[in-house]
Amino acid sequence: MLDRRQLLISAAALLSTTGLARAADWKSQYPELTFAVVPAENASGVSDRYAAFTEYLSKELGVPVKLRVANDYAAVIEGQRAGNIQIAFYGPASYSKAYLTEVKTEPFVTTRNNDGAIGYYSVIYVKADSPYQKIEDLKGKTIGFVDPNSTSGYNAPRFFLSKIGIDADSFFGKSIVTGSHENAVIALDKGTVDCAANWWNADNDSNLTRMDKKGMAKKDDFRIVFKSGLLPGSPYAYLSSLPDELKQSIKKAFAEAPSKDKAAFDRLSDGKDKEFVPVAHKDYQETVEMIQYVDDMRKKRS
Repeated sequence: MLDRRQLLISAAALLSTTGLARAADWKSQYPELTFAVVPAENASGVSDRYAAFTEYLSKELGVPVKLRVANDYAAVIEGQRAGNIQIAFYGPASYSKAYLTEVKTEPFVTTRNNDGAIGYYSVIYVKADSPYQKIEDLKGKTIGFVDPNSTSGYNAPRFFLSKIGIDADSFFGKSIVTGSHENAVIALDKGTVDCAANWWNADNDSNLTRMDKKGMAKKDDFRIVFKSGLLPGSPYAYLSSLPDELKQSIKKAFAEAPSKDKAAFDRLSDGKDKEFVPVAHKDYQETVEMIQYVDDMRKKRS
């Protein structure tokens, strides 16, 4: 007859064997995973930022993780819809668009900034030497938006401008979709647009400060004339159809990244983020409502 100690050992062995069997099962179903990222910056910049983290995920999950740099935000949405992208990095608006168009995906983490905040802002920049001092000065001028599925670069500025009585379509003389946050700043710098929408965390943490660091633009050449309310943090989301064991492994790998591979984690934000924090769909319900509002505004104009 087995004593208590032997029973505990046997139970532990059974659990270990079961766990290994489950891992082997999902690995046979997913011998490779695709991790896609929305184009917040140019393709080479995204690849450089995420290369080490993708290697870390491959090591932790035990299968190759392939990085896919999407051409636009819609490509990530459609890739998850087709089931070709297992893990995706969205903005709040592109995730909300995926949800509203019935893509079966689940947000699981976002990042906490070093100052403790979770989330970021949409801002509208002008050139520092321009005559525009406030958003009202830009009536009839040209604005550079990022992408129709961008939060800070399209949906948030439209939504928050409407809250102060400014309809973007009738207020601005012309709008240009630039394709990326970097391209929006470049268009402003070259004079193609009079103002440009972008993302901003803090004075030392924004797309503009990253471009300054890379020698693509000078931070002091631009001024902010409009700032939105706080937006929720950009979510990482995995397909709802993934096996539970795989989902748990992905969440665990993300949660442990700041301690297990700090260099790879820090590279994602140039060291400006503190950790990953859990999120769920409920954290993006207000963004879903914002997207519905902006979509309704656009339909009325068409």
